[in-house]
Amino acid sequence: MSQTPHTAAKPPATPWGLVLLLGSLTAFAPMSIDMYLSALPAIGQSLHASSEQTQQTVSAFLFGMAIGQLLYGPASDRFGRRLPILVGIVVYVAASIWCASATSIEGLQVARFIQALGGCAGAVVARAVVRDQFDHTETARVLSLLTLVMGVAPIVAPLLGSWVLAFAGWRAIFWVLAFFGLCCGLAVLLRLRESRSEETAAQARAENPLKAFAILLREKRLVGYALAGALNGAVLFTYISSSSDLVINIYGFSPQAFGWLFGLNAVGVIGASQVNRMLLRRMNPDQVLARASLFAVGFGVLLLAAAATRLGGFWTVLPMLFACLASYGLMAGNTMAGALSVDPRRAGSISALMGGLSFGAGALASWIGGLLHDGVSALPMAAVMLVCLLGSTAALYLLALPKKAAAQSS
Repeated sequence: MSQTPHTAAKPPATPWGLVLLLGSLTAFAPMSIDMYLSALPAIGQSLHASSEQTQQTVSAFLFGMAIGQLLYGPASDRFGRRLPILVGIVVYVAASIWCASATSIEGLQVARFIQALGGCAGAVVARAVVRDQFDHTETARVLSLLTLVMGVAPIVAPLLGSWVLAFAGWRAIFWVLAFFGLCCGLAVLLRLRESRSEETAAQARAENPLKAFAILLREKRLVGYALAGALNGAVLFTYISSSSDLVINIYGFSPQAFGWLFGLNAVGVIGASQVNRMLLRRMNPDQVLARASLFAVGFGVLLLAAAATRLGGFWTVLPMLFACLASYGLMAGNTMAGALSVDPRRAGSISALMGGLSFGAGALASWIGGLLHDGVSALPMAAVMLVCLLGSTAALYLLALPKKAAAQSS
């Protein structure tokens, strides 16, 4: 008379202190990207740079996030969770100060790359800390809570960035980011206990990081979860890179209205992540993934149709866009939990692989969206998003999901 985990009587109490701390660590990327988007024109004017050169500071950050996670994950398995986070935060704070003091666009690009190398430590190790302390289903629930905390950043960061820009200039934005990093570092130093198991440490000492990645990439289910999460996340990155031009230049909204629309979509992601928590009381993460991925594809098709026909203008495109982005709240935590359950002994390396692939896919998708950009419609963005959503669903059904979970979705 055994019960499956998702039908157990009552989930354990939520560790809100840990959730807030780890959520703050995962917010380095959205804070560092979203807070300075409104300052890009001012940065270009101040450093005598073209819009293309200033846009490359975003690409440099994404590239740094993709590479850095591959370093911190194995390091956290070998040396423990706390030390890599603290080292990364020191690098982040120093690079933020460098950004604030940059005198050329080339110097800012390099500083942004190094800033990302430091900032990614928080996100990759935070996910490993969660897996250290919770089982598969509870990991998915806690990761959904991290999305709730992290999701505040895309709402607050653009507004905070515009206020700082108006009152103190673009350099002050990076001083604020340095202060944010310093506060997180002090919280880790004082509040985060070491959670890496001795089994994980022994496993990490017995193999080099490249061997660990090679072993993990032979796991079909892990590759499926990683591709599904990365390609769904690429939808979000494509939106981030295209949103200001679409909303302001094509649809004619003011920069202030853009900030509110940006925040509204972030609320959608947060809301979906909390719907995911409720669904996990009745279903396991794989069952949620099986259904959510199909719904995401459906809204992706509707978004493409609205963008292609231009019927209703932004009144049809923006709601479909909202729905596509909200799917991230249902997919991200569950794909991460599924991947981490494949080999808990290599939680740090798995987290690194997932994060690196996510930012790599996001950078590639946003670059393709930029190449296809026509300046008059949402069609290129919608096409890239639909391809990503189709790829995400295919990876789930062909590689990751047990046949039972996939069959139950139909």
